[in-house]
Amino acid sequence: MFRKDLLAGKRILVTGGGTGLGRAMAEKYLELGADIVICGRRKGVLDETAAELVKAHGGRVDTFGVDIRDAAAVDAMVDDIFAGGPPLTGLVNNAAGNFISPTEALSQRAFDAIANIVFHGSFYVTNAVGKRWIAATKAAGGWQPGAPMKSVISIITTWVENGGPFVVPSAMSKAGIATMTRSLALEWARYGVRLNAIGPGEIPTEGMSNRLNPGEVPGSRSAKINPQGRCGEMSELQNLATFLMADGCDWLSGQLLHMDGASYLGTGGNFYAMREWTDEQWAEARARIEAQNAKDRAQRTN
Repeated sequence: MFRKDLLAGKRILVTGGGTGLGRAMAEKYLELGADIVICGRRKGVLDETAAELVKAHGGRVDTFGVDIRDAAAVDAMVDDIFAGGPPLTGLVNNAAGNFISPTEALSQRAFDAIANIVFHGSFYVTNAVGKRWIAATKAAGGWQPGAPMKSVISIITTWVENGGPFVVPSAMSKAGIATMTRSLALEWARYGVRLNAIGPGEIPTEGMSNRLNPGEVPGSRSAKINPQGRCGEMSELQNLATFLMADGCDWLSGQLLHMDGASYLGTGGNFYAMREWTDEQWAEARARIEAQNAKDRAQRTN
């Protein structure tokens, strides 16, 4: 679909790039000639991913173990990225966390566990990268229309359009990222920075499937209600993320692009049907979610 050198000369940071959607986007960028930086809390997973991607495609993949909830750690990481190689030309805010729960059952700690990653963390990374781009642009005498642009892509959700029952911390945080995307597209355009967001429907991955659809065959519920009768495919996300990161359509900025087979237009939100769950079903779901969390914590200590 794309020429092999489409992204040659670019260097792109993908948060949460060790697994799932982040890994898939990073791999596509690497395949098309970009240098890649991936970050996340599980350094061992990142290093393993980097080795596998370089073996498959060649190129350069740098890894940083960092908790994006820590603004100082993010700033230090971005310093190291800019000092240790060519400047970044692109950023993908992909790192996230989520789980299903009745909102009245959430503790402050549970709310913060999501909001601190999705809302705060995405801003910390975007601002740390953006202020360095702006400083460099000013030092070079400014940006002129027609010159190459930097690109920021944030992964949001379709819930920013129709609400997210039972995933309220994520829905609120993603709505904030959508507003950040639109706001900074206006504010930073004069510095040659464009921002867009992708709201993918369900593309099953182990971590998210086990937290959002515990006990179900991944994708089965979404496929039943989807107008196209299926879930999304990773290649579709890769292709859209590549289009947004590549040169050639720089006037596209400040947009929220939802890719879910038109599902959100015809449903009351991905999790509306859970209003009929019993207390026993919620308890079973909570146990499955906690098991997935424990698995992830074990990997962060390796």
